[in-house]
Amino acid sequence: MTDPAHPPYALRMNWERLCFMHWPVSADALQAHLPPGLTLDTFHGQAYLGVVPFLMSGVAPRGLPTVTGLSAFPELNLRTYVIDTEDKAGVWFFSLDAGQPIAVRLARLGFHLPYFDARMWSQRRGEVTEYASVRTHKGVTKGAFAAAYRPTGPAFESQEGSLEEWLTERYFLFSAAGNRMYRGPIWHRRWPLQRAEAEIRMNTLPDLIGVKLEGEPHLLYGEKQVVKAGLIGRVGNSP
Repeated sequence: MTDPAHPPYALRMNWERLCFMHWPVSADALQAHLPPGLTLDTFHGQAYLGVVPFLMSGVAPRGLPTVTGLSAFPELNLRTYVIDTEDKAGVWFFSLDAGQPIAVRLARLGFHLPYFDARMWSQRRGEVTEYASVRTHKGVTKGAFAAAYRPTGPAFESQEGSLEEWLTERYFLFSAAGNRMYRGPIWHRRWPLQRAEAEIRMNTLPDLIGVKLEGEPHLLYGEKQVVKAGLIGRVGNSP
């Protein structure tokens, strides 16, 4: 899935100044919020819930140029990891907050993903990324997040079989519309990671699924990733 010469992608983008923040949580608590057809993926029996703030840039459909005001915006997701009925492993998003209303609507329509409108802000001070988000989408549980994070230590690639690989090297996303389950491919090179530290000042995103986070998160930082996304397709016997 990484770095194909000519992938049949539908959308290209960059993910920048990304921080993977993961907490160990109860597998039962997460499985209860998954649609039929998806099973929670675990690492040595442990489930994880992730909060991932980052900046999108260079977003555009294949063959089309970027557009000022539409192709760069903050994004923040609440996620876990799943396996479908065809034994494909990937990411399930409970929410994706974005600071670009048109992108929110296109993603909801074209990918059936739970994108929500949010008022978002980010700035960089040296190596520190300041980040804040307040969900404004109508009819959805409110969610707010504020943090400052930075990389620490040299860049590295995750080792095969490690927790770092399990958390970050994911090449499918899943979504649902009614009883229909969809899967879409993602292509990128292996993540260049750094250890990270963060001051999390507010995080009510898990309120959406009624999960309480405890303890310190596992933190990883990625400066930039070039990404291509394919079209979604039906999974298995999804109607």
